[in-house]
Amino acid sequence: MRDLREAEYYRKTSETEVKVRVKLDGSGIASIRTGISFLDHMLKSLSSHSLIDMSIEASGDLSHHVVEDVAICLGEAIRKALGDMVSVRRFGYAIVPMDCSLAFAAIDLSNRPYSKIDLKIEGGHIEDTPREDIYHFLETLANSLRANIHIWVQYGLNDHHKVEAAFKALALSLRQAVSIDPLRSGVPSSKGVL
Repeated sequence: MRDLREAEYYRKTSETEVKVRVKLDGSGIASIRTGISFLDHMLKSLSSHSLIDMSIEASGDLSHHVVEDVAICLGEAIRKALGDMVSVRRFGYAIVPMDCSLAFAAIDLSNRPYSKIDLKIEGGHIEDTPREDIYHFLETLANSLRANIHIWVQYGLNDHHKVEAAFKALALSLRQAVSIDPLRSGVPSSKGVL
């Protein structure tokens, strides 16, 4: 029988305080309080569609610092919950439409951080979140999760819908990547390590 795949990560700096708890084999239950409405909305969507239960509490001096540190803590918590990576599928991908927008995502939990993100955002902000902070969140998540993440929006007329489609595509990709492959008994790498 496998260990429970859940973890907590806590980070306190002179700029922020962030507490994250994740349960990989959850049902998508989210309790998110970052003080940034659009980020909360995207994280709830990420939890709901990945089926990873997430509890996130964050506060800080500047919203940019909160966005960055939530991404750091979320990536670290998921990585910690993955443990030794034995039998994990490792790869995931998805295509998600949302009204006028279509987004693609692919992820490899390779232990080699890299991100390529193209959200085609045209405005400076979406709700209460600057455009660059949305990119920064996704790039920081890839680094802290030590994952290779590619996300691109093919088209769309509404910036909110573009980003929401992208987070949903990431969620479905993450759901596949963290799931257990019953046919695999070891680490998902021809090298024997990740």
